[in-house]
Amino acid sequence: MADPDPSRPSRARHGVRRSPRWGLRVAAVISAGILATSGIGHAVVHRINRDIGRLDPFAGLSDRPRGSAGLNVLLVGTDSRDTITEEQRTRYKLGGDACHCTDTMMLVHLSADRDRASVVSLPRDTYTILPERTDRQGRFHPAHPQKLNAAYAEGGPSLTVRSVERLTGVHIDHYLEVDFSSFMKTVDLLGGVQVCTTRPLRDSYSGLDLPAGTSTLGGGQALQYVRARHVDGSSDLGRMRRQQRFVASLLHQVTSSGMLLNPVRFQQVATTLLGSVRADRGFGTEDLVELGRKLKDLSPASSEFTSVPVATVDFPVKGVGSTVKWDEPAAARIFQALREDRPIALPARRAQDGKPPVRPTPVEVAPSRIHVQVLNGTKRNGLGRTTDEALRATGFATTGIPGDAPPAPRTVIGFDPRWDRSVRTVAAALPGAELRAVPGQGPLVQVILGNDFQEVHPVRAAEPAPVHPTGNQVVTGDQVACADGT
Repeated sequence: MADPDPSRPSRARHGVRRSPRWGLRVAAVISAGILATSGIGHAVVHRINRDIGRLDPFAGLSDRPRGSAGLNVLLVGTDSRDTITEEQRTRYKLGGDACHCTDTMMLVHLSADRDRASVVSLPRDTYTILPERTDRQGRFHPAHPQKLNAAYAEGGPSLTVRSVERLTGVHIDHYLEVDFSSFMKTVDLLGGVQVCTTRPLRDSYSGLDLPAGTSTLGGGQALQYVRARHVDGSSDLGRMRRQQRFVASLLHQVTSSGMLLNPVRFQQVATTLLGSVRADRGFGTEDLVELGRKLKDLSPASSEFTSVPVATVDFPVKGVGSTVKWDEPAAARIFQALREDRPIALPARRAQDGKPPVRPTPVEVAPSRIHVQVLNGTKRNGLGRTTDEALRATGFATTGIPGDAPPAPRTVIGFDPRWDRSVRTVAAALPGAELRAVPGQGPLVQVILGNDFQEVHPVRAAEPAPVHPTGNQVVTGDQVACADGT
């Protein structure tokens, strides 16, 4: 029997539009820094660098945030369709008019020692106040409310950088603007990119049609995967998570294929990819080569991904429409971590014997959508509290008030049969626990700890939750990339 609301996609959709979403361009350009900067040879990179379009998004900017340790790159994908063919337009459902705005935006922070990358997705419909400006014709434009993606349409890269810096308080060091058509070719040159899902993914708007399990996507399918907005009720917010998964898988493909060690292969892929990139004038060849020497050992496990936490997914603004309003305190913590060159999330928990951290188990229903009460049926003092905290740390909405239960030899998970999908997530976090159906119990799942209890196993949502949680989920690249066929 299917779950009621907690496990069912919401019918509410935010900002439904038919225009394509070119998240693949941004996904691929994250690997461009590695592709173009692998340190294979200055001459090769210099030849490729000549094909990169140049712009000056920092000209005339004032009152900027102070610079900090590490390197901050703003990656922007624009809603441009000038280079697509009619065959591509039809096959991948790329019709409609371009809005000449930013379609996808990610803020990437590379740590000062270049051993960590933090990627923060910025919702395109973010509510903001665009700063006042004077355009090239000398006309003054006062500050006014707008969606973040409109900054590019109104004032180009310069207003985009200025708007992001004012929103985040993070100093932008470099700007990369990308197109999408060359990236379809790039994915094909790489032999495709692997993605995995626990359930079929279908979107009639983008044409996406993936079976459950692991699939290797060619360029066109990859484009459909990262631009799909109608897989569930999460719209753009769920799409950002799929883009992050694709970035992690692409990073794994690039770093594990040996392509970076093959100059001929490297030049083929990098030339195709970087032929559609525009960068700020300060991002020169020497910077690319030096950065590559330091990034060559970057792996999916040393990268972390998150989206700006959202408080309201449908915040109406007169004259603008429906916007996304951030959870300001939670967002501030993320950007403070970037400014201080710290990881967004705490390091993964390691076992006491020093073994690598346990890899989270992918589950269909996100733990953040499941309410859990913990009862201690053992004589171990404090076990209820520590287990409640461990379940909350892996994402569950626990009561925070554990209680006592009669002595129990085995750990038992009590659940209402109407929430049979949700309980599978709890069972994955408590391997070996007995499942006990309790009709009429309602959405609260009750966990009675028995003498056999050992520890909580981390879990993660295999696909974006239908409703975006108020808090942010931070995952590392190795957690969201496919592994062992899962």
